Amino acid sequence: MTTPTPTRILPPPPCYYATYNSPRAPPNNNSGSYYNIGTCSNLSLVPPSSSSKIKLALWYKSSCSPPKINILLCCCNHNNHLPPLPLEPHGVDSQDSCTLKQQQQQQQQQQQATATAAAREAISEILQKFGASKEDSIDIALRSPKYLAMLLDSVRELDDLSLWDSLTRRTGSQEEESSPLSLKDKVYYMAKEKADKGKIPFLESLGLGLPSATHLARRLSSQTLPNLITKVKYVKDMFFSNSDDGGLIGKKARRMMMYLSIPIDEEVEQTLSFFEKVEARRGGLDMLGSRDATFRYLIESFPRLLLLSLEYHMKPMVNFLESIGVPRGCSRSILILFPPILFYDIEKDIKLSIQAFKKVGAGIEDFSGMLLNYPWILSRSIQENYEEIRFFFEREKVACQDKIVPKVSVDLAIKSWPLLLGCSVSKLKVMVEQFGELGVRNKKLGRVITRSPQLLLRKPQEVLQVVSFLKDLGHEEETIGSLIGRRPDIFAASIEKTLKKKLDFLAMVGVSESHLPRVIRKYPGLFVCAVDRAMLPRMKYLLEIGLSERDVAFMVRRFSPLLGYDIDTVLRPKVEFLVNIMEKPLKNVVEYPRYFSYSLKKKIKPRYWLLKRRKVECSLKDMLGKNDEEFSSEFLDVERMLATPYLEKVADMLCKNDGG
Repeated sequence: MTTPTPTRILPPPPCYYATYNSPRAPPNNNSGSYYNIGTCSNLSLVPPSSSSKIKLALWYKSSCSPPKINILLCCCNHNNHLPPLPLEPHGVDSQDSCTLKQQQQQQQQQQQATATAAAREAISEILQKFGASKEDSIDIALRSPKYLAMLLDSVRELDDLSLWDSLTRRTGSQEEESSPLSLKDKVYYMAKEKADKGKIPFLESLGLGLPSATHLARRLSSQTLPNLITKVKYVKDMFFSNSDDGGLIGKKARRMMMYLSIPIDEEVEQTLSFFEKVEARRGGLDMLGSRDATFRYLIESFPRLLLLSLEYHMKPMVNFLESIGVPRGCSRSILILFPPILFYDIEKDIKLSIQAFKKVGAGIEDFSGMLLNYPWILSRSIQENYEEIRFFFEREKVACQDKIVPKVSVDLAIKSWPLLLGCSVSKLKVMVEQFGELGVRNKKLGRVITRSPQLLLRKPQEVLQVVSFLKDLGHEEETIGSLIGRRPDIFAASIEKTLKKKLDFLAMVGVSESHLPRVIRKYPGLFVCAVDRAMLPRMKYLLEIGLSERDVAFMVRRFSPLLGYDIDTVLRPKVEFLVNIMEKPLKNVVEYPRYFSYSLKKKIKPRYWLLKRRKVECSLKDMLGKNDEEFSSEFLDVERMLATPYLEKVADMLCKNDGG
């Protein structure tokens, strides 16, 4: 028999000696040697002091059912003792020893799984006792692992201390005194002893940590479990009816946090704390509208939500928001961005706020729009700051001038961009002074903040960076001040992500660097026109109808707004009328691209039909470039003072007759 090379192992727990009653003879009689002679059941266990010459050690494989016993035959040494087992016995399969630990782990796992199943069953039963449905109880038991582990630990502790008898006597149960308690019974008793009436596992199943769930369960002691389950389902539906919002709610939250620069009250502070908890998660504030990611932190931050009445508080608030013009699907945005609104009294708090904002000319519809964009307008700190902002623009001299920004401009700015209400007056003053240095003051500043109120929330250095950028392109400071008045949104744009991207596109079109100042001065709107969604498709359309890249570049240099016109409502109808009705070649619009700026219905068609009836041929510039008086005097022999009414009347008649 080939003897494998011995491998050192730890001996199994206590080695029993046995006499071997089988007729099978040992392989040899070498004293002190072990041999594996297979599995056998006809053994007679004897104490180690026995004088048997041949003794056996039992090697158990506990993962088998029934356990497998490998018989290790040993010929005793001269002292009639089994030799120690420092080495693996000859002939024993090395896989047995290598898998022993795995087998023990598997057995432990099986025992643990059995215990967990029994504990879950016990938790489910006690939840049902306190009013939960069977379906809800099973779901809660599956999603409260820490509560389950706590109960099992308590059971083991009482097992170790042998205290179950005292527990059953204290609970007054006679049945358990007559028969031993099962693990499920013990877990049930421990859950009952916690006296939380099923609230702790339910709260953990919502995502709360065990300490938070335990603390909150105490606060909710007056609530029944069925009532809590119903309330949580309603709150989830109210806040997270559509979990996929594309991160829009998170974007609003970031903006609200970014532009807040005033001392805040407790309600806004709690809301910020809620945002920060969500932001710390993977996905950040983009997950703010997600039920799975957010609900836990919502309840941790605002536990009072679960104390509110559904019928007398939550449902009336949702109905009120709908009554003032907030769509039902949008009310969740308000609730998530400012949960304390649910604690407000509709008559005493919200309706009074509506009255306060009437000072800026905000009606019910305006107020609902402001609430959607900036729910914090209901907070005490924001409303106090609102009064300070109004006082600043009404009473303070702006940029050391006698005139002030018109109140109507301030009111429109607040209605369209209510985030201004979270900005401190000191910051607003800095920006107002910065605009004054650029020549934008008083009524001109009023026009700027009416069109782009977000500029007041910028930092002075951000505006100065855009000014420097425009100077580098060749614009004078006076021109830059004019650009602010015409297109203030340029100064709220990112230089790298927006302005430079437009320059790159213009260069691709064929606008040289020397032409850039003129192109931008004539049509600064190019800077805020989307390249991929607007300008590029328009350029492709012009190329598709037969114009060359050189033609397009020439047209843009001569008439900058060209790429700002929509294809379906402006470019295509006018091209089709030019080619199909007027029967003019496309080179006409290359020579006079301003053709696209005139109204097809009010100017192009009427003048064309008038000229056609008179059989007058002229260029597009002559047909459209003259005002009504000049056109009538030159082509219709009508006196100047009668020109416009005459043109309107004749044009209307001709358009109807010719199908135009």
